[in-house]
Amino acid sequence: MSTHEYDDLIDAAIRILLDEDRCVTIVFSPGGISIRFPTTRKLAEHLGIPHYYVLPRFGEMERDGLIRRAERVGISTLPAGTERLLAIMAERYRERAEAVLGADILSALEAATSADSRTGNHQRRD
Repeated sequence: MSTHEYDDLIDAAIRILLDEDRCVTIVFSPGGISIRFPTTRKLAEHLGIPHYYVLPRFGEMERDGLIRRAERVGISTLPAGTERLLAIMAERYRERAEAVLGADILSALEAATSADSRTGNHQRRD
């Protein structure tokens, strides 16, 4: 599946992070930059669908290398997911993202993820 297949779910996650939570948890590690997703229940509620409809989509996103799910820890992006999330955030919600993250941080995150994709530095975190 194309990473664009998940844009609706990523978009919903961004709106929750920027509008409801007004907080974005970012983790820097040797494997790259990851962003914590809202819970599956919160996403389902936001989308107005049953929780069990969201779970298979997250399974597909995990299989396609966009996210990582960890029991009792949560869901966070892998490098390809971080890149897609930031692209949507910058394209559709730049003003809100800059209000939450700051313009310099958003620009630095965009630069870091685009540099990773140019150099092929997409290490998978396991």
